[in-house]
Amino acid sequence: MLKSSFTKDLIEAGCDEVGRGCLAGPVVAAAVILPKKYRHKLLNDSKQLSKEDRLSVREDILRDALAWAVAEVSHAEIDEINILNASFKAMHLALDQLKVIPQLLLIDGNRFKPYQEIPFECIVKGDAKYRSIAAASVLAKTYRDDLMNKLSIDFPGYGWNTNVGYPTTEHREGIMKLGITPYHRRSFQLLPSQLELFEPLASSL
Repeated sequence: MLKSSFTKDLIEAGCDEVGRGCLAGPVVAAAVILPKKYRHKLLNDSKQLSKEDRLSVREDILRDALAWAVAEVSHAEIDEINILNASFKAMHLALDQLKVIPQLLLIDGNRFKPYQEIPFECIVKGDAKYRSIAAASVLAKTYRDDLMNKLSIDFPGYGWNTNVGYPTTEHREGIMKLGITPYHRRSFQLLPSQLELFEPLASSL
């Protein structure tokens, strides 16, 4: 059973990100402020929901949340500042957009870079413990999945419509056969070190 809030009185924003372990595409974060004692029969960690349930829950969150926002940091910036800093930046960018100022941040995970002077709590597996973090995980995942599905149309052969950029066998086989796309993270180990990468043909750009 997910908890509705960490405190009784503070305005809490749950924050989560997706895409840290992907080989391609941005990292995406969301921040969500839910009403106190908010209840939802399906809301859970996005990884525990089917695609259909995630989309249904997303619509309810967008309708019911007091405030919400989604932000992304590109693959290119991930290569420049590293994935950890990019994850923190994506969360900060999402928080920047909130129409309601939170008094406490609930962060999924064990590390966070302070945002302004707002206190925060890092909660390991928080998306399976608190509703606001679970809601953020749903918004971030559905946003990123939609983005990678669209990119898969322009860059077929990597399986992004199903693996959304994660290092599956199909994705790595696509890299071996087709080379890397403009959306691959060059600072990541895209293939085993003994295999060389090559640039995609200009016709595929």
